[in-house]
Amino acid sequence: MPDAKKIFHIISYLQYPFLIVSIYYCYRQMIMSGDVSFPDINKGLMFLGLGVSFSTLQDTTKTQNNISKRVFENPKYAKRFIFAVAIMVAFFVGIGLFGTLISRNPILNELAIGCLGLGIGMLGMLKAVIEMAEHHKKV
Repeated sequence: MPDAKKIFHIISYLQYPFLIVSIYYCYRQMIMSGDVSFPDINKGLMFLGLGVSFSTLQDTTKTQNNISKRVFENPKYAKRFIFAVAIMVAFFVGIGLFGTLISRNPILNELAIGCLGLGIGMLGMLKAVIEMAEHHKKV
C-alpha cells in the first residue's frame, strides 16, 4: 500500500484544473464582451482558493524549484515570505468578512465570498509555508 504522503502529493495535482477554471472565470466576460463581470470574478476567486488549498497537499519536505529552495534555506527570506503570506491571508479574510457582514457596496458584496474562499485556501498555504521553512532552513 502506498504511503499517505505520496497519495496526498498526487492529489495535490488537482490544483491545476482548479487554477485553469479560475482563469477561465476571471477572464471569460472580459474576452467575450469587454465588460467586467463581478459574479464571474467571484467564482474565479473561489476556484483559485480551491486550487491553493489543493496545492498545500504537496510534500513540504521537498522544494519545487531553485527559487523556493533559496527562500526557505535563508531564515531571513523565509520569515519575510511567511509574513507576506500572513498579510495576504488577513487581507482576503478581512475583505471577505467585511464585504459579507458589514458593507452595503454591491460590488464588494459580490466579491466577498470569493475573497473569503481564497483567504481560507491561503490559510492552508500559510501552514505549508511554515512547514517548508522549518524543513529547509540551514542551521
